[in-house]
Amino acid sequence: VCFAASIVYVQEGIYDRFIEGYKKALLEKTKAVGDPEDESTQLGPLVDGAQFDRVIGFIERGQQGQGDLLLGGRRIGDKGFFIEPTIFTNVKADSEIQSEEIFGPVAVVNTFKTEEEIVAKSNNTNFGLMAGVFTQDINKALRVASDFESGMVGVNCVSLMMMTAPFGGSKESGIGREGGIQALRAFTEPKTILVNLSY
Repeated sequence: VCFAASIVYVQEGIYDRFIEGYKKALLEKTKAVGDPEDESTQLGPLVDGAQFDRVIGFIERGQQGQGDLLLGGRRIGDKGFFIEPTIFTNVKADSEIQSEEIFGPVAVVNTFKTEEEIVAKSNNTNFGLMAGVFTQDINKALRVASDFESGMVGVNCVSLMMMTAPFGGSKESGIGREGGIQALRAFTEPKTILVNLSY
């Protein structure tokens, strides 16, 4: 989906524990590959052959000095447009797999040390649809969420949307909002009438 968490930053103190859990969770998805209309499916195909080739191209180029392939990166089966969940680590900030939108089951996972560092790294992108911050410190969560240059920010959640809340991004992730009152306003035509009361 367009607001999937494809770039993940993990505080270095919990990185090893996180990456093992992340790998396990993604491997679980490959146990239920199939028709997206089937409720038991956890991992569906890419939309078509062109997108499949595009994502495989990103993965192949990513292995050429952009980062370390930790998991996946191959086609699943010999029919359909299925790709294994893929994780790259130690990815360079200016690499293609870090700076472009892939729209496939590919995640980049890097580490950070400080709050200031994570805000700078997260904002160093041309895109800004959705971000997420995970912490038990609500003050830190709200502070960091405010500093992210993103149309939406989840606190202890990501890749969610609600029809009653505005949905949309900043930077190259679009203008305007869907959902909520903002969506209704898109169907109106405001009129301004100025009255000079001193006439």
